[in-house]
Amino acid sequence: MFVSRSAVSRVMSASARSMSTKVAVLGAAGGIGQPLSMLLKLCSAVDELSCYDVRGSPGVAADLSHIPTKASVNGYLGASEGQEEELGKALTGASVVVIPAGVPRKPGMTRDDLFNINAGIVKTLVEGCAEHCPDALIAIISNPVNSTVPIAAEILKAKGVYNPKKLCGVTTLDVIRANTFVGSHLQKDPATIDVPVIGGHAGITILPLFSQVPGFTATDEELEALTVRTQFGGDEVVKAKAGAGSATLSMAYAGFIFAENVVKAMKGEECVQCAFVESSLTDARFFASPCKFGPNGVEEVLPFGELSAYEKGWFDKMMPDLKAQIQKGIEFAAK
Repeated sequence: MFVSRSAVSRVMSASARSMSTKVAVLGAAGGIGQPLSMLLKLCSAVDELSCYDVRGSPGVAADLSHIPTKASVNGYLGASEGQEEELGKALTGASVVVIPAGVPRKPGMTRDDLFNINAGIVKTLVEGCAEHCPDALIAIISNPVNSTVPIAAEILKAKGVYNPKKLCGVTTLDVIRANTFVGSHLQKDPATIDVPVIGGHAGITILPLFSQVPGFTATDEELEALTVRTQFGGDEVVKAKAGAGSATLSMAYAGFIFAENVVKAMKGEECVQCAFVESSLTDARFFASPCKFGPNGVEEVLPFGELSAYEKGWFDKMMPDLKAQIQKGIEFAAK
């Protein structure tokens, strides 16, 4: 699979293969959550799928349950009039929690515009994870990831259950966009291309390292266009949908690829994929780079290699923004 930067080991122990895996999707009835849940229902590595949302999740679960795969599906609702809060039931026993919950981006909105609403949603859901599945790996899709991941870290610290190996921001969409755009540029199958994408998950904090793609050549103008398109691909989708939504299908696919690789790694397959995690590679507390995943989550944060002069220019430009967005999340959690 193209997200991995190294060969994935196919050797699994009998105990790893037999390990039952429950994946919880928080925000399962949303534009990302529904296709993400369907893809996870189709995944042979998932044994139980838990669908949680403030509305609509029992219907999503019932619909998915008719798909003939081994994963059992249950739907759980958030608290409302006459309805008990079911977040605890959704999370208990989960090995992986994927959080796409939140409001979508609309035309003219930046990821930062979503902050106040989505930050509160992530805070509540991560508090539930801390209480009901403290050992689960939490994969955050809810934007702005550069801020919501630091919020989650601070919440988990306050609850005494923070494990940096078990908290990730999902940046896989940046990788698959870069792979797709380079594939078109080189007239190659994008599934054969693997672009490492580092930094963060918003605008100029997204830095694709095209210099590390074997056989890649481009003029200065083409390189600039590919880089900017990768950074602002979300805007392209928002504009094309004309106010009707943001990147939901491609994000659901990216979230699925990330979660599937995490589950397979938990069962013994070594996997390398990019993720936004606590890192000492730079002076930013969190940073996206290739990470080796295993049974314990992020087993190793890998170096991102040498940058070209062009990439170094973008790196220097993005770091102040990335650190400011991280700090914004930390300050929100401290309130």
